[in-house]
Amino acid sequence: MVRASVDNAPPAPGDASECYICRGLFGEVGKFATLAEKASKEYEFSTFLVGTKVDPETVEREESFWTEVGAKETESIKAELNREIGKNLEKRLGRTVDFASPEMVFLVDTMFDRVILDVAPLFVYGRYRKYSRELPQTRWPCRECRGKGCPHCNGKGRMYDSSVQDLTGPIIMARARGEDDFFHGMGREDIDARMLGNGRPFVVEVRRPRVRTLDLRAMEQDINLKAGGVVDVTGLRASTRAEMRAIKESTHSKTYRVRVRFQGDFDHGKLNEVVTSLAGKHISQQTPNRVAHRRADLERIRTVRSIVLEEASGPEAVFVIEADSGTYIKELMHGDEGRTQPSAAGIVGVPCEVLELDVIAIGDKGE
Repeated sequence: MVRASVDNAPPAPGDASECYICRGLFGEVGKFATLAEKASKEYEFSTFLVGTKVDPETVEREESFWTEVGAKETESIKAELNREIGKNLEKRLGRTVDFASPEMVFLVDTMFDRVILDVAPLFVYGRYRKYSRELPQTRWPCRECRGKGCPHCNGKGRMYDSSVQDLTGPIIMARARGEDDFFHGMGREDIDARMLGNGRPFVVEVRRPRVRTLDLRAMEQDINLKAGGVVDVTGLRASTRAEMRAIKESTHSKTYRVRVRFQGDFDHGKLNEVVTSLAGKHISQQTPNRVAHRRADLERIRTVRSIVLEEASGPEAVFVIEADSGTYIKELMHGDEGRTQPSAAGIVGVPCEVLELDVIAIGDKGE
């Protein structure tokens, strides 16, 4: 919260100071504009909006007056103040008012001569590839202590030392001189799964940025250099809240490469049966045992859009699978004690374990 104040000054002479309703409030428009200008001097923004808070006595006098004269279509003092302060600021700052999505909102408290800044977040879009099987997408607070630090997490407050978010968000936040960063991905891969191919779309949200004009190409290079080959990002560009929401709500298909090992003797001809039995078919997946502690126990119907047997050697096989968003691929392979039907293990007739899982394509158009 940012505030600025100046000493009270007598209202400017003229009709405004003699008004029964506002009691000279409009004579202070210049003062309020000065407060706003000072409060925002450290922030870069191109559009703004003004809101005001007027003391209840003034509002009561205004409402009583309109009732007394029988006026039905009126404009409030607050609306007129907003407009007049906004016009004054447009001249001072050389920036324009935006009623739809301003980068800065000035909340002027006329009772206490202060201005509170509501700074719009900064959004940066990109795509990431992750080459580690020990790295989560976002920060993972310890479930035992909720980030405070305990023996379970060795006092760190988190389950993993780093994440894709840690390797991207803080760099963007530092360049924008913001106060916090949030990572929004188009879904997420398991910690032990790599994200390859065209990369996964994401948006980093920076709260209360002071800088909005960023050298995104240089920042992309900086992120990739500091990530040391564990993660790389491409296509950084300015984004919006609407795009961030669209990414989070996306239902694009995903393509995976999965290596499994069957645990027992089996007819290798059954591997082809896995392909014919699953390709283009609906599957039923109950919430997997491994995530049941944090997700509702629901049945989900998903479609395996395509499946190809890419390699088979001894007890191991590699499948390439395109499936609906939200499909649990590991469970599609091993069946999860019957919670996924049908499954590769069920079709082959012996249990299997997933050795490696990679996401190799996201089904959006890409960039």
